[in-house]
Amino acid sequence: MTPADWVAGPRQGDWTYEAYAALTDDGERYEIVQGVLVMSPVPSGPHQGVTGKIYRYLCAQILDTRLGLVLPSPLDVVLSEQNMFQPDVVVLLKEHLTRYGVKRIIGAPDLLVEVISPSSKLYDRALKPLVYEQAGVPEYWLVDEEKRVIEVFTLESCKYRSLGAFEGVQVLSSRIVPKIDVPVSYFFDWSNGLV
Repeated sequence: MTPADWVAGPRQGDWTYEAYAALTDDGERYEIVQGVLVMSPVPSGPHQGVTGKIYRYLCAQILDTRLGLVLPSPLDVVLSEQNMFQPDVVVLLKEHLTRYGVKRIIGAPDLLVEVISPSSKLYDRALKPLVYEQAGVPEYWLVDEEKRVIEVFTLESCKYRSLGAFEGVQVLSSRIVPKIDVPVSYFFDWSNGLV
């Protein structure tokens, strides 16, 4: 993740969602982390493939069963005035739909999914979970496309606890998604051998 020092606006450390929302769309993806405007890397094909498989599966489990919404990136998730992210996939259950607006979610979604990019491993693994934890996001999936592993974190007593790092034929454990019935390898087989 690169601090977007070239973007005209507040001093780094003073960025707010209001200042970000006033920016002219330049085609780049930005997030605000503790008041610092950062540019997100452009996702690779495999990153998008894995994200698409997870999104479609969650739509079948959550949206199609009328439990809530499943939304893909880019969508602003405003966790506080100085923390705004664009997770790869967002789940917002029916009881929290008041947090949904056309261009953003204000407050903690029920589940955030982040597919790690090589340039954002530390950011996705260390900083984001800390902010998500503080904001009260109940569940966070950290997807490592290169290692073909999904680690699931759930909020317990205001701290994230790992339910495990799942791979291969293992089935994810989730407190948000009712019954996951496919092996983890399903999410990584996005190209069906075409690539």
